[in-house]
Amino acid sequence: MTTICVDVMGGDCEPQVVLDGIAEALKADPELRVLVAGPEDVVAPFCAGDDRLVALPCTEAISMDEHPAEAVRNKKDSTIVRGCMAVRSGDADGFFSAGSTGAIFAASTLGVGRIKGIKRPALAIALPGLSGRKTVMLDLGANADVRPEMIVQFAHMGRAYARVVLGVDDPRVALLSNGSEETKGSELALSYHEELSGAGDWFAGNAEGGDLLAGTYDVIVTDGFTGNVALKSLEGTAKYIIGALKRVTKESKRAAAGALMLKPALKDIARDLSGDELGGAILLGLKAPVLIGHGSTSVDAIKHGTLATAAAVRGGLVDKIAQAIISDND
Repeated sequence: MTTICVDVMGGDCEPQVVLDGIAEALKADPELRVLVAGPEDVVAPFCAGDDRLVALPCTEAISMDEHPAEAVRNKKDSTIVRGCMAVRSGDADGFFSAGSTGAIFAASTLGVGRIKGIKRPALAIALPGLSGRKTVMLDLGANADVRPEMIVQFAHMGRAYARVVLGVDDPRVALLSNGSEETKGSELALSYHEELSGAGDWFAGNAEGGDLLAGTYDVIVTDGFTGNVALKSLEGTAKYIIGALKRVTKESKRAAAGALMLKPALKDIARDLSGDELGGAILLGLKAPVLIGHGSTSVDAIKHGTLATAAAVRGGLVDKIAQAIISDND
């Protein structure tokens, strides 16, 4: 039985949405056990009478607008901190939350711990591509300031994730920059390029913003500041397109008919962009799987996030990433 701790208070949704998502995950996976972290009056009744549910009563929660490090330090009984400590103690094999990315990063780095040799964990997601293949992108916000040697380690982790999760034998890595030429970029980007150029023949050079959803590369690396801005730009563009389509359909019956026909395809595109099918984003470099869902989540997203965390545990993702990093550095 695989035990995953799920944070009931993570995200902008009501706890009931998370509870419903957990229930759906249990239906889909008979070998799953869930440690449910949240207020006692919420988690205790939900877990009562089901031997695959265990309550982890917590008296605090960390909100999205709190300073991550301070909140983790001051709120020891929060769902995020207690969830990560449950993994550390062996009461859970992995942790899933749709809460504050910064708080989860801080709590898991301290509580779960890093794989030996990893300087900083990085947040990664698999983006869909027009070519039909996915692209692993990291870092998406865990590390705003990244030294050149760290970007190389991100590349090693991204390559390992692409091999283990996406099944790519020899992943090609590109550096996100403002031009494909090796002379393009800020001084920091140029230092990243120089470091990556000497890291291995798997480095394919610079990628531009248009390559993020093209499926041209297996892995695209950047610092957390740039990666977070890029990801949110993609999400904002997707929301704009959906909003514009809704507006147009209200103004034209012909457009409404066309949109109705395209609705299934548009839903598939939105699902691909969300990353929910793969459980959201994953913190690479930790001793146990820690996945982060979207703050504005859904029952289906909680279900997939919980199942994806369990799958990462069973697939030995952490060990394989550690082995792959050692192999890449030999």
